[in-house]
Amino acid sequence: MVHTRTTREIDKIARSCQIVADTLIFIEPQIKAGTLVSELDQIAEEFILSHQGARPAFKGYMDYPATLCVSIDDAVVHGIPGKQVLQDGQIVGIDCGVELDGYYGDHAKTFAVGKIDKEKQKLMEVTRDSLMKGIEQAVPGNFVGDIGNAVQTLAESFGFSVVRELVGHGIGRDLHEEPQIPNYGEAKKGYQLVPGMCIAIEPMINSGSKEIFTAEDGWTVFTRDGKASAHFEHTIAITLEGPKILTVGSNG
Repeated sequence: MVHTRTTREIDKIARSCQIVADTLIFIEPQIKAGTLVSELDQIAEEFILSHQGARPAFKGYMDYPATLCVSIDDAVVHGIPGKQVLQDGQIVGIDCGVELDGYYGDHAKTFAVGKIDKEKQKLMEVTRDSLMKGIEQAVPGNFVGDIGNAVQTLAESFGFSVVRELVGHGIGRDLHEEPQIPNYGEAKKGYQLVPGMCIAIEPMINSGSKEIFTAEDGWTVFTRDGKASAHFEHTIAITLEGPKILTVGSNG
């Protein structure tokens, strides 16, 4: 079932989204060479819990063991924070969710660790830009396919590839709701967008092939060819005035 939300509900989703955005801003100074990934996770969890009533949405979700998903270089998404140590030249995708007062927010960014090469820099830029292109299409009367087509068109124009098996989603009272929001597809196809819908758009773009596989831990998804992948995500509300990005920090 696809939900439309009242203004009050969207405000609640926005509050959860703000905490998620503030969490990624808070941990960013620690995303540097020598940082233990499990420490990032601990810092994020403590920050979320410092907000009265808020909790990490990922921890315990389908038995996921951590607050963050931390995906380094050829890890696409769902990397479990552990004893990995960040190294100069890596890129690291960090995905975070928060539940507050029964509503969810979901947000992801890819960060550079120190100085990265030009290909990784371009991959990050294009992935972030493809997210914004997708968001531009999230207006009443358009379709889910318009979002995916915008993401795919931009990413592939730079020679990158779009992961097919993993998609964005509706969000609200549950972390993952209908409809699915693929990052590829045909314009004017799929579910039609209406005011009040809240969705998470999250391009996962590979520098090489689109092929992926899941590691033995049952969570971490890697590129099949070992090349780098980037991931950016915003939770948005679809309004009569256009798409409204909800995952913005408390300082705007």
